[in-house]
Amino acid sequence: MKKILVVDDEENIRELYRVELSEEGYQVELAENGNQALAKFESFRPDLVTLDVIMPGMNGIEVLQRIREKNPSVPVLLLTAFGDFRQDFKTWASDAYIVKSANVSELKQTIRKLLGKK
Repeated sequence: MKKILVVDDEENIRELYRVELSEEGYQVELAENGNQALAKFESFRPDLVTLDVIMPGMNGIEVLQRIREKNPSVPVLLLTAFGDFRQDFKTWASDAYIVKSANVSELKQTIRKLLGKK
């Protein structure tokens, strides 16, 4: 079973993704901030990370950089409510970038692609 670490400061988003991704057959772990994400990245050893860009404290781009230092091969999917972050070259280190939506079909499709599932 593939493991996904969901990092988002909004509890409702974390829970939505937990439910939706669990139904897809993934083992899901949640983190509400960057520090928690990095700790769980070490202990949970996810196959993929979904990462909110805008969070209090350490933002998603900083977390992305630290994840890349620890394990550059784990796919990281950046998520944000704001599409203009695509202009920030630091986001290019991610494997994919999605603007958040209540419709999670793009999220699921992108995760399947990144994990090599049909």
